[in-house]
Amino acid sequence: MRPSPSQVEDLRLAASTLKGATRRAFQAEMALKYCDSNPRLAESIFGWGRQTVALGLAEKRSGLVCVGAQSGFGGTRKWEERYPEAAATLVSIAEAHSQQDPSFTTSIAYTRLTAPEALRQLQAHGVAEEQLPALSTMAVILNRLGYRLRPVVKAKPQKNCPRPT
Repeated sequence: MRPSPSQVEDLRLAASTLKGATRRAFQAEMALKYCDSNPRLAESIFGWGRQTVALGLAEKRSGLVCVGAQSGFGGTRKWEERYPEAAATLVSIAEAHSQQDPSFTTSIAYTRLTAPEALRQLQAHGVAEEQLPALSTMAVILNRLGYRLRPVVKAKPQKNCPRPT
């Protein structure tokens, strides 16, 4: 039994809202119901990838769910995650040079510490040279940690106005 065009659209929409193993399980169920367990037929009717449907059918048949390794091994970890001791040292250095936003509307701390100075102080605290990031990366790291590299706003003097006599 082939689904009607409106049913095909509904099934495509339903599959697009799912992710990972649940999507493959749904696609496998629909391939079993409408396509006689044929991934190529499911590809032509629903527009799904036949490899994904085949994997979903294999998962259903074996009872084992395949887990991808992209989340565990993909991408580059942040500097703070790779060197937590150096990051803790950087936070203590930045805290010594920072002050709260004068308006107190945000939790952002403004710091007089510049990226080159942060690198120099990290070296002075004994952080190894190979652990230190590039100059531009240091500015990004400080921003990510919640420190803004902007001049600290100082109190402005009042204007001299004539006093009433």
